[in-house]
Amino acid sequence: MTKVATEVIVSLAGQTIQSMVEMAGIALEEGCDGIELRLDALARLDRAQVSGLVAATRDVVGARPIIATCRDKREGGILDHRLEDRLAAYAAAAQAGADWLDIELANYERPDVAEAIGQALGSRTRLILSSHSWDGPFADLQSVYRRSIVACPDAMPKLVYMANHICDCLAGMDLLHRADRQMTVFCMGQCGIITRILAGKLGCRFTYATCSGQGPTAPGQVPVGQLKGIYRLDGTSPSTQVYGLVGDPVGHSIGPYVHNAFLAELGLDAIYIPILVTGGRDGFFDFLDGFMARPWMDLRGLSVTLPHKQHALEFIKARGGTIEPLAQRIGAVNTVLIGKDGLLQGYNTDYIGAMAAICQGLGIESDALRGWPVAVVGAGGVSRAVVAGLRDVGADVRIFNRTLSKAKALAEEFGCTYGPIEDLPRHQVTLLVNCTSVGMSPNADALPVPEAVLAPQMAVFDTVYNPVQTKLLRVAAERGCRCIDGLSMYAHQASAQIRLFTGRVVDAGAIRRLALCHLQPG
Repeated sequence: MTKVATEVIVSLAGQTIQSMVEMAGIALEEGCDGIELRLDALARLDRAQVSGLVAATRDVVGARPIIATCRDKREGGILDHRLEDRLAAYAAAAQAGADWLDIELANYERPDVAEAIGQALGSRTRLILSSHSWDGPFADLQSVYRRSIVACPDAMPKLVYMANHICDCLAGMDLLHRADRQMTVFCMGQCGIITRILAGKLGCRFTYATCSGQGPTAPGQVPVGQLKGIYRLDGTSPSTQVYGLVGDPVGHSIGPYVHNAFLAELGLDAIYIPILVTGGRDGFFDFLDGFMARPWMDLRGLSVTLPHKQHALEFIKARGGTIEPLAQRIGAVNTVLIGKDGLLQGYNTDYIGAMAAICQGLGIESDALRGWPVAVVGAGGVSRAVVAGLRDVGADVRIFNRTLSKAKALAEEFGCTYGPIEDLPRHQVTLLVNCTSVGMSPNADALPVPEAVLAPQMAVFDTVYNPVQTKLLRVAAERGCRCIDGLSMYAHQASAQIRLFTGRVVDAGAIRRLALCHLQPG
């Protein structure tokens, strides 16, 4: 099979020629390789309208490919046009110079439809046979693929399905990996975003995107500017190494902005992607087992966030990997290294990040924290690293959590006290640390503690970094508290993480400056 570079296609779904042509110009400015015209979005579908749209789009995009699609309502069509009108639209699009016609396999398998499309194609227009499963994976993806080949050997198969878990993506990735012909295969939904981003590595012919002013035409589409800029899709290939952020959720993270920028700066053939892994411990185990069983994915490292930091530690131990002593003592892993031989290593850089943030934010050495009364709110993976660091320097830590049993277990493990979060106002502390996700975007108006807790001269550290100035920090500043934002912790832990991933040193200050370009101020 001749290797053809993956092209990013922006799918346009305006109701008029003018709106689509305007959006084509925007898509071009933002870096698209081609345009899909969703003819099924046109309020008026006739040959003259379609011919005019294709011709006007050609004037904008030049030689870049134009895909004409008039989707059946049953497979995600926007408006419910009659079959005969859709076939006429395809004929008009081909005659006007469209490079590809995209029609549903299920319809093309009808002899009358195949005949009409065959007559429409002409010498320069190629055919895409599409199949969609909107609720989940196909019952038999290979069978649908074979049907496409039988229906028209010269057509390019396009198979698209909803991924309800990250592991649903594996069947599509396997099909692309074994492909002996050009095809387009990807998954919809948040769990399927990785298939769109990794299209270049996987050898997918087209990946579909959105652009400014144009909403997605299918769930999970990534803006073309991100695919071309942040993820450097044009530079990815089958040899590209993969790193990623694993969590639930992951959409709030600046990790892809930061890590990809520095991977590019360091000149490495590598990409860092957001990996939404639902399903708790079992979902995490299934994900990593599935990806590690495919060495051609070149998965080399993971940043691990909520709720999987303890799951990562358990997985590495269960699969015979090694855990650094600090992460073992904390009981949480936020960095996973995966060797070419499959050897797993687990580390925790949250500890370094938290202690550096506190000490730099307050202008003190760590031993000055000895004896400080500290309230830590939360009992999850971040809390474990923060509590371990503070206890190591002799701080008097009390853990507050809504689920008292979790606070009790953590306190007993690290030799500190605990209480229900309702008791927090009755305790005087010098430092308060929020280790929950309360106040994180998009729920940025929430407070993890009552305002009355925030006393003048108290130091307040919020590990949430998006937005940078959380509501907790804004209220604390108004009440005379010294404030430390979570971005400081993020920058220090990311610096340590990049060093583990690459062996190269990146300054935490540079990470902070870059991150500030992408975050809400508050």
